[in-house]
Amino acid sequence: HTLFATCLPSIHRSHSIMSAEEIAQAFVGHFYNSFDTNVDSLASLFQPSSMMSFEGQQFQGPENIINKLKGTGQVQHTVKSTDVQPSSNPNAILIFVTGSIKIGGDNPLHFCEMFQLVSTAPGAYYVHNDIFRLNYGL
Repeated sequence: HTLFATCLPSIHRSHSIMSAEEIAQAFVGHFYNSFDTNVDSLASLFQPSSMMSFEGQQFQGPENIINKLKGTGQVQHTVKSTDVQPSSNPNAILIFVTGSIKIGGDNPLHFCEMFQLVSTAPGAYYVHNDIFRLNYGL
């Protein structure tokens, strides 16, 4: 039940491990494409200990997180920027995303989202933390 076991079978490119930036770009593309087209497929990215804060509401575990994401309805994300930093844990990275989201065909709203990915094995990550906020009045 890990990110790259299904979406990136070739995580080890010609004997080199992907950089944090490459992992983040692959994750962000996969996450938002899946959110926009088949939100249920995101369940494998979360574990029982995973936490998500969505506009200040907290959800824990894959089922609760996916139910909240499904509750937003049909969405379309456009990513504007992605920033990546190593975490204090050498097996984790932080990803900060900004962009716009259209919900149900309405006008796009600005959003920001932060993820902490934690490695469970070489090339295998899950979302341990996910914080999402809409940015009003920008």
